[in-house]
Formats: sequence, structure tokens, C-alpha cells
Amino acid sequence: MNKTIKIKHNLNLTEELKKAIKVAQFAIDNRDMLSTKYVSYLGLNASISNQILRKYGRNKKIKAIHSVPLMIAKSNLRRIGNDLWIPPLKHLVKLPFEIKTTRGIEVTKDYVYIAYDADEAKQITPKMSIGVDLNTTGHCAVVAVQETGKVYKLGKKAYHIHNKYKNMRKSLQKQGRFSLVVKLKHRESLIIRDLNHKISRFIVDLAVKQKGGVSLEKLQGIRNSRKGRKSFKYALHSWSYYQLQKFIEYKALLAGIPVTYIAPQYTSQTCSKCGTLGERNKKVFKCPLGHVEHADSNAAFNIAKLFKVQFNIDRDMLKGSTGLPQMATLASVHKTNPATL
Repeated sequence: MNKTIKIKHNLNLTEELKKAIKVAQFAIDNRDMLSTKYVSYLGLNASISNQILRKYGRNKKIKAIHSVPLMIAKSNLRRIGNDLWIPPLKHLVKLPFEIKTTRGIEVTKDYVYIAYDADEAKQITPKMSIGVDLNTTGHCAVVAVQETGKVYKLGKKAYHIHNKYKNMRKSLQKQGRFSLVVKLKHRESLIIRDLNHKISRFIVDLAVKQKGGVSLEKLQGIRNSRKGRKSFKYALHSWSYYQLQKFIEYKALLAGIPVTYIAPQYTSQTCSKCGTLGERNKKVFKCPLGHVEHADSNAAFNIAKLFKVQFNIDRDMLKGSTGLPQMATLASVHKTNPATL
């Protein structure tokens, strides 16, 4: 599968990056003139200009640009042992590990981003089941390990980040400062993307440590089917659950961790201890038989159980047993801030 690493460089590329922006802008303004002969007067290396022209000129969805990396195709790279020589920049990149096939690179002010083919790990036979409940409010990911009864709550600050930037953009829109609105939206997406990387890394590392498989809810179409207050709708539409799921998927694939998707129906309304339909009120779940638990933790355990049924690991589960380890109480919840990992 494709993967990317970034390596810090010590080059001064200020002028080259300025030229790259001009080349990209030319490509957007002149989509029928995507040849390096039209931008040679800018003085940027022809092989780099060619890559920028192709990317920005052929993609008609790109209307504006803020920064443009220097792009070097695979054919313009040279391998020297385990190091990578970049002829257009006359720079040698020392690779931290062996990379068999390099696909291409992008160079920014501080980093070299190298795309390469990574070997997929052999998938393990899971001994534990890990359920992940994704949420729009509170912690954006609640993780439950079925066999140990432990719960990890991750990404609480995501909801606050969305609200913070929503209020900032609303204020700027009233002032007519629309360019800043776009910049803030971009900054918010980068912060959330980084948070999703940390959350997904924590989940996959936990699965590796526990030798477990990961189970997620299949949430396609949820934005069209859910109803609620205006504030809830905003949280739902700004929710990057799909990105987080994809980060978990590719990290798990590289680690040999199986990932499965289950139907989300009734995972939040079923008691994880006895399987009885109960009542959920915000973040509290109450079972008619007396069990009370954090609603997201309860849902995460239900999701974990459905993983076990699908993979046929616990035969008692197939007979209808829904017993939960006694350790699975509120006392076993671990609040984890992935930003500190």
C-alpha cells in the first residue's frame, strides 16, 4: 500500500517556493497552456514546473492556492545505496529505513515528503475484540476492550475545536473578512487531521498490544438520516468520522490488525451486560434490569461483541451469551488525551 514519510531538510527554498506558487497560478488561469515553455521565464526547474502544471492545471476543482510544494516525479529521483538523491534540488536525503520503491516526493519549506510502497503485514488471528464508538459530542472516540473490560476515551477537544473555529469564522464573516474565514477553515482541518492521526495511532497500537481486532460502525449516510437541533447538525456535518476511520484502516493494515464494520442499529440502545433494550438519555444509559453505564462506553462494548460474532472467535457468543466481564464498570474507564501521546 502507499505510505508517506516526512524528513526535515536544511535547504533554503524561499525563492523556489515563490516561483512554484506563480507556476500553479498560471496553470489555474491558463488550463490550455500546460507546457513548461510558457513558464520558463519564471526560472523554476523544468521538471518541477511540469509536475505543478499537471496537478493544478488538470484539476478544475482548484480555484485558489495558498502554498505549493516543489514536486519531483519518480523518474527524476536517484537512489544512492539507501539514500535518495534529488537532482533538481541537488540534495541528498538520508532515509531512516530501507524503502524499496519510491513513488515521488514533495518538498515544502521545512520537510521532504516521500511517497513509497509499504509491505502489508500478515493479518493476525485476533484474541481480543476492540469496539470503537465514534461520537459528534464529548469524546469523539470511545474504545472498549471486551475481554479486559477497559474503556479509553479519546479526542474530547475535537468538539471544542470545532466550536471555537465556528465562532471565529462567524465573527469574521460579519466583518466581511472572507479570506481569513478560508484560512481559519484550513487551519481547523489541519488540527483535526493531526488529532485523528493521534487517535487512530493509539487505537491501532492498543490492538497490537492486546492482539485484538478492531470493530467500527458503518456510518455511511448518517448525515442525511439524522435529525436534531441546529447545534447538533453543525457538529454532525463538521464531524470527520470518515477520515478517522480511514486512518484506523490503513494503520491497522500495516500492522496486520483485522478491521470490520458492523451495522450501527441499536448499539447505543442495547445493554452490553444482558442484551436488553434500554433507555439512553444524552451520555447515560439505563437498562430496565438496573445496569447504569456511560452511554458511549456501553455502545463501544456492544460494537466489540459484534466483532466477535462476525469472526466466530467465541462460540458462547453464537449461542446467545452476552455476559460482560465484571471489570467492565465505570471504575475501569481510562480517560486518555491522545494529544499527549
